[in-house]
Amino acid sequence: MRPVPHLAPGSLFLEQAYAVAPEQPYRVRVLRPVLSGDGRLQIENYAIQQDRRFWRAVEDSDRLAELQADDLIPLVGCTYWVEPRGEGFFGAVEPGCGCMVQRNGVDTYLVSEFLLTQAEMQTIDRGHDPSTHEHIWGSIAGVFRFQRELDWSSELPPSWLVDEA
Repeated sequence: MRPVPHLAPGSLFLEQAYAVAPEQPYRVRVLRPVLSGDGRLQIENYAIQQDRRFWRAVEDSDRLAELQADDLIPLVGCTYWVEPRGEGFFGAVEPGCGCMVQRNGVDTYLVSEFLLTQAEMQTIDRGHDPSTHEHIWGSIAGVFRFQRELDWSSELPPSWLVDEA
């Protein structure tokens, strides 16, 4: 994930790819943390129109700068609800079967969870049949673990930071 400071505050560019094909991400999104009306942390989820234009843009700030608000498509039903857990944060897609994802031409709903700490992110994504709730795609062996390799915190605008003093 990398900050996208020229978009709305908190916007983060996300690319997910398999290690065997890093040049072909299977998910390219913009995530935006917001506080809900009742004070809970939520992460809005946006697809990107013609996302291939931004493949590998997480490593290319010039190309990432081309991403505009008009490129974003809100993913209804795909907001993550987030809560503190241990030394990090746990998030899950909002309850229900409303986060629809098409994979290999098949309509499914997404069940997704993550655990984010200072050192790593654990995530599990699974697609289920909307009628039978059968597991169609996604991990059968448990969570994926991602270790932090790069730190883009220096790119965070001061206006995004919370003074904890």
